Amino acid sequence: MEENFSPSAVPVPQKVTLTIREAAEYSNIGINKISSMLRTPNCPFVLYVGNKKLVKRKEFEKFISDKLVI
Repeated sequence: MEENFSPSAVPVPQKVTLTIREAAEYSNIGINKISSMLRTPNCPFVLYVGNKKLVKRKEFEKFISDKLVI
């Protein structure tokens, strides 16, 4: 039996990676700011899937918790 799978059915805290929009909603940081952060060299929380950029949730959380100003 095949279940219907919807990426939005998985709660954000259980996801390994987030889209830029999900990361923005999750962190209350704007989409443009997150996109800019993902473009920085050696960004610790970017994951490339082809041309698509995803946010590694745990690394993103750690990055934010270690910062005072973004």
